[in-house]
Amino acid sequence: MSETDWEPLLELVAEKLKQQSADEQGQGVPDSRRLFHGRGRCWPGLEQVCVDSFHPALLVTFFEPHEGEDGLCAKLWEIARPYAYQGVAVQRRYLQGAPVEWPCGQPVPAPVARRGELKFPLTFARQNVGFFLDIEPGRQWLERQVRAHLEAGTDLKMLNLFAFTCAFSVVARACGELKVVNVDLNGGVLKRGRENHAFNDLPQKGIQFLKMDALREFDRFDRRGPFQLAVVDPPTRQKGRFDVNEHYEKLLPLLPTCLADEADLLLVMNSPRHSEQLFREMIEGADRRFEVVARLPQNPDFPDRDPDAALKMLHVRFRR
Repeated sequence: MSETDWEPLLELVAEKLKQQSADEQGQGVPDSRRLFHGRGRCWPGLEQVCVDSFHPALLVTFFEPHEGEDGLCAKLWEIARPYAYQGVAVQRRYLQGAPVEWPCGQPVPAPVARRGELKFPLTFARQNVGFFLDIEPGRQWLERQVRAHLEAGTDLKMLNLFAFTCAFSVVARACGELKVVNVDLNGGVLKRGRENHAFNDLPQKGIQFLKMDALREFDRFDRRGPFQLAVVDPPTRQKGRFDVNEHYEKLLPLLPTCLADEADLLLVMNSPRHSEQLFREMIEGADRRFEVVARLPQNPDFPDRDPDAALKMLHVRFRR
């Protein structure tokens, strides 16, 4: 294994931290963000490394082994320490259980993702820490939608399928009063979703957390609508439960049964094997009343050599 050239990574991290500090101007803790996205294949030799900022923690993720991993962490610590970071965590996805170590600085006992005034407690000991940074344009889209509905005086209902830790629900509820149905098969992440609402002092009246299979038990929650907003953000593959190759096409035709006569949807595809065009054709082929309005822009912290391989977030309008 040859020594990895970390210089492009270190330069980008240093540049972003410097800019972040200038933007803050002492205003508080910075929002969480990706500092280096190797998975987009824009930097040869660094495709299996990512660096995330969850201030005061820096999280380095290795998807494959690299020569000089400890040296990289030491250099990142030198760069980050002046910006009041407390420690560097390393998650090695290539090892069983994706173990986490803190080779530099001190462990941050209760790391959180920050988004403006909102906070989301994280669990570095799990493969998915509890908050996805790449889908931020989707959260911003949802804020705009919710605010527009509330300003118009709509009695707003939102469906959040594959809710995970319910960040979309938190963001929506922070905009104002509405009803949200969060659906996920994993009761553990739904519990964290409920805790995320409480952590941000958000009232939970009208917010539901349903442990259900979004596809196989659709008829159990379709009567809770009609929904003017819906977010569908499934895992690419959940063993034995959901596979975008097989199940997304089966789920899409069910959605109109619980939608209002006019509804806006955020449909997400995180499979590099599905192009944007294929995703569009899948949606419009599922029901002629679906109209793909636009693909949301990529989070600029997640550049990708191939836009078709990147996260695809489509704004879809439904008119009965």
